Amino acid sequence: MESRQPDESRAGIPDGGGVTGAEAAAPAEPAEGEAAASPRPVLGVAGLSPVSRIIVALAIAVLVGVVTVHLGAGFLHVAPANTLSKKHDETIDRIVFPEFEQNWRLFAPNPLQTNIHVEVRAQLRMPGGDTEETGWVDLTAMDHENIRGNPAPSHTVQNELRRGWDYWTDTHDEDNRAVSDRADLAEDYVKRIVMRRLGPVLNEGRVEKIQLRQTSRRIAPPPWSSERWDTAPVYRELPWWIVTGEDLMESDREVWEETAQ
Repeated sequence: MESRQPDESRAGIPDGGGVTGAEAAAPAEPAEGEAAASPRPVLGVAGLSPVSRIIVALAIAVLVGVVTVHLGAGFLHVAPANTLSKKHDETIDRIVFPEFEQNWRLFAPNPLQTNIHVEVRAQLRMPGGDTEETGWVDLTAMDHENIRGNPAPSHTVQNELRRGWDYWTDTHDEDNRAVSDRADLAEDYVKRIVMRRLGPVLNEGRVEKIQLRQTSRRIAPPPWSSERWDTAPVYRELPWWIVTGEDLMESDREVWEETAQ
């Protein structure tokens, strides 16, 4: 049988006078008369002296503090009035003015501070021919009840009444007089929104007229605020509106017309 000779080219396996892996990995000794390699210089803050490190740290701390103060003062200056900005109002003005002397606010418009509810009452024609008047019905509260607990309320429930009412107030002055060519359209729009909620018949009586009013209540200030104001409701009543078949959906119109007979 032919004998196999060991392979001296395989690294890490000594064979007689071969070189081991550890010996191969060892750094070579510098030749006689050759200068040894100098160590790598330490870069960055770590290469500074202790005193220099302290100076750099103090400079960074001062810079961060100045930036934080200016950003905080600028935010409080443009944000709506709050306890912190009122307490340090003079200091904030000294920091901000005149460098940032602008007349704008971060939040526009400011958060609402008044709850506005739209209410309605109706004049009914009863089967015997008599006329009755209902009490006030809070339509906004009905919307809130439909939204509360609903993870995905419809846009109609959330916005229809509110935007319709805004449309009407934008086209009328404080005395309920029209100030726009769209005033009649706004009245028809709001009337139809309301009639879809009331329906053609209430308490067995046919809805002949409706009257709307706005109830405004200022939100009470939080306990920690020094501000105080009246939270009593303020009412704005609109005139009575006559209901016609055009103000009703087709299915409601049929019921409404049958009730009139």
